[in-house]
Amino acid sequence: MNLAKVSSNGQITVPVEIRQELGLKSGDKILFFKNKDGEVVISNASTAAIRKAQAAFAGVAEQIGVFNEDDVQALVDEVRYKGAQ
Repeated sequence: MNLAKVSSNGQITVPVEIRQELGLKSGDKILFFKNKDGEVVISNASTAAIRKAQAAFAGVAEQIGVFNEDDVQALVDEVRYKGAQ
């Protein structure tokens, strides 16, 4: 268990163990949300955004025929060079 004190400005210092666990570094943003049990959870906002994007795109790569890094590069090249024409 880690304890943090709230300053008069509402600021807290995230304990080092929690920063390491969440992969937080100076300037990162953190996300607070309430889970279904009513508990407030803290998360690395960047990580949360990536997870949300992954969930939104789940299965799409396979649907458009992207299965590996070569397929990704081919798609990037196609989009890049189509725009240049």
